Amino acid sequence: MAKLVENVYGDALFELSVEQHKEDEYYREAMIVNQAIQDNPQLIKMMIHPQIVMEQKLAMVDTIFKTRVADEIVGLLRMVVKKNHFAEVESIFSYFIARMKEYKKIGVASIKTPRALSDAQKKEVEQRLLETTSYESFEMHYEVAPELIGGMVIQMKDRVVDSSIQSKIYRLSQDLSKIQLKAGESTP
Repeated sequence: MAKLVENVYGDALFELSVEQHKEDEYYREAMIVNQAIQDNPQLIKMMIHPQIVMEQKLAMVDTIFKTRVADEIVGLLRMVVKKNHFAEVESIFSYFIARMKEYKKIGVASIKTPRALSDAQKKEVEQRLLETTSYESFEMHYEVAPELIGGMVIQMKDRVVDSSIQSKIYRLSQDLSKIQLKAGESTP
C-alpha cells in the first residue's frame, strides 16, 4: 500500500531527528514552519502556482526559512517544492509534530464541557488523564459547549469518552424508542 505524502516526508524528518538526537530542535522548528504556513496561506498559493518557475520557488524557501530553521528542514522544504508536493506541506509538518508528540509521550486531549472549568478542575482532569494513560504530559484544549448540559466529552486521537448529559438523554431516548417499537410489534 502506498504511503501518503505527509507520512513519507514526516517519517523521514522524524527518523533524521532521532538519528541526529535533535528531536527537540526539529520539533520546535517544525512548529515554527507550520505556524508560518498557516499564518500565510498565500505562500502555498505561490508555491504551487504553475507560472512561478522552480528556481523562484526554491529562492523563496531559502529567503523565508534559511536563517530561521535547521538546514535539514530547509532541505526538506526544498525537496517538497522540487517534487511538487508543497500543497501538502502543512500536512507533512502536522504529521511530524503529531509523531514527535507521541515519541515524547505528550498526549493531546480536547475537553468539551457545558461551562468553563476552573484552573483546579482543569488540573484535576489533566491529572486523571496522566494516571490513566501512558503519557507523561498533556496538551489540553478546552471548549465550552453549553448543549452538553452537564458532564464532559474527552477526545484523544480517535478515542472519545462522552459522559455528557446530552448523550445520556440521547441514549435514553433511543432505548425508549426500541421499547415502544417492541411493544407495538407484540399487539395484534
